Amino acid sequence: MLKIEKLSHVYANGTRALDNVDLTIPPVMFGLLGPNAAGKSTLMRTVATLQTPTSGSITFDGLDVIAEPEKLRRTLGYLPQDFGVYPRVSAYDMLDHMAVLKGIAGRGERKTTVESLLNQVNLWGVRKKALAGFSGGMRQRFGIAQALIGNPRLIIVDEPTAGLDPEERNRFLNLLGEIGEGVVVILSTHIVEDVADLCPQMAVLAEGRILLEGAPLDLIASTRGHIWQKTIDRNELDAARAQYRIISTRLFAGRTIIHVMADASPGEGFEPVSGGLEDVYFSTLDASRRAA
Repeated sequence: MLKIEKLSHVYANGTRALDNVDLTIPPVMFGLLGPNAAGKSTLMRTVATLQTPTSGSITFDGLDVIAEPEKLRRTLGYLPQDFGVYPRVSAYDMLDHMAVLKGIAGRGERKTTVESLLNQVNLWGVRKKALAGFSGGMRQRFGIAQALIGNPRLIIVDEPTAGLDPEERNRFLNLLGEIGEGVVVILSTHIVEDVADLCPQMAVLAEGRILLEGAPLDLIASTRGHIWQKTIDRNELDAARAQYRIISTRLFAGRTIIHVMADASPGEGFEPVSGGLEDVYFSTLDASRRAA
């Protein structure tokens, strides 16, 4: 169990990246959803002991993470948004080197660990290939392999599917979904579908604050009967914004589809929408902006 209480972080330039964040994360795949610059990476780096917060506390299974960061690192797997590797080194040799750094000293144990992980992430066939020749998806799969060294009990992946093509994204999400039970996995992303596909628990973070927390299915159910859809011409959008609470828009066949939040039908031409996690997300961000 990971417990975050009243966590705040203010950078030297005065930017408040985190503002009294409270989260309790059980051993599940937990989705942390938020727009760019929401504070997600700051929170992930803080939990991963790469920076010390201005105030607040973090405990993991009773361990004071801020007071004893080295103890957490022994059981932590971390895939940051951007990670560097030695480009001319092969995948096998790099993973072997990382296993040494993780404390797996025995050659036989390292061999078993490295071979098992390369097979798990479907990189065995390119194990001798230099990392410089890997595609974006292959690099991400290598990244999760290094994060899994030592059977960590806390795994953090920060924006793991950004920039991946649909096939690599599916492959990577399937890989994440195979991680064993009893492990806390935090998936930090701005991609709603990633959370909808994988996470039984989630939270929305924006401007450094937790805006919403719960089970995606419950949150989706709470929007039923409140989301309405209409297709309009693009030149009608400004007038529609002035009249309705529009939470999202998208173009389709040269026209604009608007989603509106309302307790009853907003008027002629609107039809009810079953709603999904994207509607939950956009309505949450909209409510936060209106309250600001």
